[in-house]
Amino acid sequence: MKDCPHLPGLPEPEPEALSETCLECLAVGSHPVQLRKCLVCGRVSCCDSSPYRHATAHFDETGHAVMRSFEPGEEWRWCYVDNSLV
Repeated sequence: MKDCPHLPGLPEPEPEALSETCLECLAVGSHPVQLRKCLVCGRVSCCDSSPYRHATAHFDETGHAVMRSFEPGEEWRWCYVDNSLV
């Protein structure tokens, strides 16, 4: 883990999840392997182990740099810009 300049710019408190699963996966009939939540807007998307990699696509489309695991009991965060756990 390292310091990330993108963390201080995140909303406080953490945004509410906009859904409980990856809506894009549901729309195409796919199933997410694991879920990630955007810490800028609260969007829930599938991880890079899922066929469509919607969390990464969300970063590519919006520039929202930091997401966290949306799996029960997991609290880690990932910064796409720094390509690291934060």
